[in-house]
Amino acid sequence: MPRITPNLWFDTQGKEAAEFYVSIFPNSEITDVTYYGEAGPGPAGTVLTVNFSLDGRDFTAINGGPAFTFDEAISLLIECKDQAEVDYYWEKLTDGGQEAQCGWLKDKYGLSWQVCPEGMEAALNDPDPERANRGMKAMLGMVKIDIAALQAAADGD
Repeated sequence: MPRITPNLWFDTQGKEAAEFYVSIFPNSEITDVTYYGEAGPGPAGTVLTVNFSLDGRDFTAINGGPAFTFDEAISLLIECKDQAEVDYYWEKLTDGGQEAQCGWLKDKYGLSWQVCPEGMEAALNDPDPERANRGMKAMLGMVKIDIAALQAAADGD
């Protein structure tokens, strides 16, 4: 299968956003920057695209102008190993952004993220329907996911 690279459309902040994301995720780097030439359509010498990787996963940011903006129809999921990771990514990505419900947030560039613990689906899809229902009700009342509270709710505590 050919490699698929998410391409994120920004007005003019593609490089700034890539630098922000690279600063948050381990083993990440900007790998290439291209610039508009005299043919445009952006001003010559300004950033056109930024290729970057977040912990080995490739992305491209394009400065395509204000024609398109992010909405919740696309989001990036961060599956965190524990509460400390949930807290870390939540704090970093909500800085200048907006919190939402059920582990969702928008960063300062308007990109939606889901910051969720590993195994959260197990609590929400438990074979015991009562346990799953309690877990789902707890999650629906959360902004940032609290693993201990989610597990306690699922367990009926």
